[in-house]
Amino acid sequence: MLYVLDMDGVIWTMDDPVPGAPEAINRLLNRGDKVCYLTNNSSKTRSDYVNKLAKFGIRAIDADIMTSAHAAALSLAEHGAAGKLAYVIGEQGLISELTSVGIAVANEREAADADYVVVGWDRDFTYAKLAAAHTAIMNGAEFIATNRDASYPDAGGKTLPGGGSLVAAVATSTGVTPRTIGKPERYMLDLLLSHTSVDPANCTVIGDRLDTDVDIGRRVGTRTILVLSGISTVQEAEFAAAADRPDLVLNSLADLEA
Repeated sequence: MLYVLDMDGVIWTMDDPVPGAPEAINRLLNRGDKVCYLTNNSSKTRSDYVNKLAKFGIRAIDADIMTSAHAAALSLAEHGAAGKLAYVIGEQGLISELTSVGIAVANEREAADADYVVVGWDRDFTYAKLAAAHTAIMNGAEFIATNRDASYPDAGGKTLPGGGSLVAAVATSTGVTPRTIGKPERYMLDLLLSHTSVDPANCTVIGDRLDTDVDIGRRVGTRTILVLSGISTVQEAEFAAAADRPDLVLNSLADLEA
């Protein structure tokens, strides 16, 4: 069985582990199941996540991890973006993934000539960055959203603005709808299933959001589990339309039976 896990709000919130989550993952690994990780967070590279998982006692390699930053880079590369110029609203993980496939990254002065505007989570977002992205798109740059998550799970049960809130600012200023790479669009999960040669019927997606984690699993045809350690609530799951409900709801990953 392949388990595909979201990370933020499932394994940890910021740098605080969800109690029992690392142990649950290691139970799966120790019994021979395959575990991969699927995140809309574009701020880190896959190697960064390998290192973060290791700090929680979880072994993984780059190939086990699919981020919206890595997926955006792969998607753009598939469409001939190598050698072209992108203006990026995002953090170093997104920039590193784009440059790894041969995409040049513009600064604010160069943004007007960009072929793409790629927007992810950016905790240093400014009006100047918004203005540069606006100018690039008005000049014909393709608008790419790594994800549309409005919020992000913070420590202590709180939330922060997510990458989708920055995407919304650019979309509002330009009137242009971006092409979205991350969950709930199925591209990232399809890539993982292809790379692992696993049929959707033998895959379980586990996450903390109905609108991304459960939705992508439903679109691709996997089993879905919602954990209540992040964004979505049990009430939202109960009142969701039948087609949008997870197959199982758990308080946290610690309750997953291995």
